[in-house]
Amino acid sequence: MLVVTRYRVPEDAAETFAADAESAMTVLAAREGLIDAWLGRNTDDTELWTLTLLWRNPRAYRRALSDFDVKVTAVPLLSRALDEPSAYVVVGRWTADPGAGGSLERS
Repeated sequence: MLVVTRYRVPEDAAETFAADAESAMTVLAAREGLIDAWLGRNTDDTELWTLTLLWRNPRAYRRALSDFDVKVTAVPLLSRALDEPSAYVVVGRWTADPGAGGSLERS
């Protein structure tokens, strides 16, 4: 399951937002089922950020959100996301094959 949340963060709040995101990622990383996570900032519009999480399945994601530490630390950050759909079912995945000159391989 892929969870993509986007945020509009004013320049003067960027440092605080990044610290809040790091705290959220710390508690989420301790939950079973989180495979990978990325915090990104748009290159053209530096006030636009994304937090992207890859979960083993929807159940793991839902279970993580019910954890007390996640409710206290991560949910306040997640609730600041832009109001748009954020949960996606992974229907295909490709990974880089370093031995094939940088080509992508479906996994």
